[in-house]
Amino acid sequence: MTKIRTGRGRLGLPALAVLAVLAAGCGTKHVDTGQGAGTGAPTTAGSTARAEQADVPCPGETPTPTRTASPTAPATPPLDHYAENHGFKVPLPLHGQTRCDGLAAVQRVKAALEPLRMGNDYTPESTRARLTGLGYPADKVRVQGIGRTTVGFTVEATGMCLTGTMVPDSTQAEAFGGYPDGRGCEEPRGGH
Repeated sequence: MTKIRTGRGRLGLPALAVLAVLAAGCGTKHVDTGQGAGTGAPTTAGSTARAEQADVPCPGETPTPTRTASPTAPATPPLDHYAENHGFKVPLPLHGQTRCDGLAAVQRVKAALEPLRMGNDYTPESTRARLTGLGYPADKVRVQGIGRTTVGFTVEATGMCLTGTMVPDSTQAEAFGGYPDGRGCEEPRGGH
């Protein structure tokens, strides 16, 4: 048996073996393309999910610049579990043609309500009349007066939900695909 001298600045054979094992595992990437092994394109769960949800710009839409994560963003979720316990209240996004249909519906709703806003007509009755005038069934339109100068609305449209407010400064509306744990377009109540 040969002895290796392990003086200052030198590593013994056992230490070299441990370093070799550790180095062999560093930088390993697992390839999962969903197309079988050996395709050679490394992916991560996050990049796969983003690729599946990527949408092309809809007619009349200006592409928005993509945002990258902030270098100061925390790497771990908050410890209070608020997001986890209230995720059922987060609206589901629309994708593909339904997303384009939603954007078009939002523009129609805003255009229909803008004359009311400009004329300082913040009554639920006028808002309901405008929304049903767009062809939405009266039983699928919910309007609520919130004070003298604010009206909130929710429309259960085919394949999507439309919700928004009309206030003196603007008319806001958005389209979404409902809620994960809910039925219809009303935000679920309660908590987990």
